[in-house]
Amino acid sequence: MKLCMLLTILILADASAQQVLSLDDAILLAKTNNRSLQQASAFVASEEASAGEASSHLYPGISFVAGYTRLEDGAFRLSTPNQPQPIAVGSVVENNYLFRVGLRQPLFTGSRLSGLSDAADLRFTAAIQEQSMAEQNMIFSVTAAYWSLYQGRKVANLANENVARLEAYRADTEKLMESGLATRNDLLRVEVRLSNGMIAAIEAENDATLAEMRLNTLIGRTATDSVILATTPGDVSARADGDSLGKPHSTAHLVELAKERRPDLRAAETRSEAAGKMVTAASAAWWPQIDLTANYQYNNPNSRYQPITPDFLGTWDVGVSLVMDLWSGGETQSRVEHAEAARRQADIRKMQLLDNVTLEVSEAALNLRRSREKMTVALLAASQADENLRATTDKYRAGLATSTELLDAEVDLYTAQVQLSGAEAEYALAHAEVVRSVGGTGAGAPPP
Repeated sequence: MKLCMLLTILILADASAQQVLSLDDAILLAKTNNRSLQQASAFVASEEASAGEASSHLYPGISFVAGYTRLEDGAFRLSTPNQPQPIAVGSVVENNYLFRVGLRQPLFTGSRLSGLSDAADLRFTAAIQEQSMAEQNMIFSVTAAYWSLYQGRKVANLANENVARLEAYRADTEKLMESGLATRNDLLRVEVRLSNGMIAAIEAENDATLAEMRLNTLIGRTATDSVILATTPGDVSARADGDSLGKPHSTAHLVELAKERRPDLRAAETRSEAAGKMVTAASAAWWPQIDLTANYQYNNPNSRYQPITPDFLGTWDVGVSLVMDLWSGGETQSRVEHAEAARRQADIRKMQLLDNVTLEVSEAALNLRRSREKMTVALLAASQADENLRATTDKYRAGLATSTELLDAEVDLYTAQVQLSGAEAEYALAHAEVVRSVGGTGAGAPPP
């Protein structure tokens, strides 16, 4: 009784340690836990703060100053060459208190402040767009890891099935030896193939375990957690066939979709605009800077009142200041040239990215077409290999086929099944790559 309870507890504990995970669930977990996305989010927050800092300079700045000074004594003394002994000519207030509130408002800066503010706002917008692209890249990475685990487990299962078939063939060969229809060499040939099959099964299990660890790491779970996959390539194929844009599209049409949707293209355009604003801000140094200033002082003593008395008295002033650099040793020219060079770099990066996106979309479209055709061929090959092995096995057990023919048929089936599982996973991954390349975030992107 106790043993049964213990087994039940162990079974329940093992089940609770496993998690049934669909592809959508994995993506949702990664959006919450993925470190790269967390970094992108922190960068967006940083750019938002920088934009707020830059825009704050457009508004009045108000400052408050307070101070206290204690003088040496309370008399003001004067000495002359004819009178070396200092003579007290007036009293000095020993305790000095200073309170001042000041206001400064830029009136004209040659678009320097507005340029810096606009550039910061654009960089913030670009950071949001880049975060969106980082999320799409993460989705593709999780999808690739998911299908890698699917294929790894599929291959491991096929390898184990292959071992089971070879063990059955070994038993059949031993019976045929007893009947004189097989030789010792036939048995050794089967046993060698069985040993190789066991090694292949071990390697497949290891590959599947590593794939599971990679997926867990991407979605923020413990690397050794057990995952039960709930999505199959067939689900992706059915979803793709049901997409509203699931009809065949030309590569040129997909490229146009990418130009409209890709967040990284929009981010490159935004950063190019920001670089242009920085040129405007740098060129503002050629113009005078005009500021409005205002101050209110409440001091004890207040030097603006004569005679000086140890009393708190208030005074105010308002003024306009103009500052213009007449000569800076070429600093302004260098800043403008630096900003213009940065803008050219941003424009070139934008054009280079567009070229890369065009190539990326074209490659993804070709890969999807190839993987669809490859999956069709692999399905036919697996079906033929299965039928061939079935017929060869029957002949072998009847003594009408050699062990070489049997093992060749078995290898053909195993190879065809592995290729089929790979083609199914490849098609699902190729579909995800098309989705990512055109700037989509789900399965609704149009396969060509």
